[in-house]
Amino acid sequence: MADDSHSGEESAWSNDEIEKIVVDVLDSLLKNKEYQEEMVPYWIDEICETTTERLNELKKSFKYIVSCVLMQRNGAGLHTVTSCFWDTVNDGVFTYVWPKEKSKDQVKKSLYCILTVFGVEY
Repeated sequence: MADDSHSGEESAWSNDEIEKIVVDVLDSLLKNKEYQEEMVPYWIDEICETTTERLNELKKSFKYIVSCVLMQRNGAGLHTVTSCFWDTVNDGVFTYVWPKEKSKDQVKKSLYCILTVFGVEY
């Protein structure tokens, strides 16, 4: 007999839900911050922990892995790549670059954040 607790829209990976949480967390924690090298480890911990807590509040059947890169905005480039070997139907990955390129506040920002959320269904 099929297990109905893991089926349907309720338990499906949703980039829209993930994006809403990620944007909310990053805006609330980084919006008024200027880059300070000594604060980066604390900010990364806070971003990852807060994002994971908010994702767990969704009560979906996923194990989440949250990865965060904070970088000073100084004209240097950064490339990131993810590669996954998993069930592409049930598992998911979402990457967000903050601030968005078309953000009206972008010019004032002194840092970039790249947040990646992996979700593996259990």
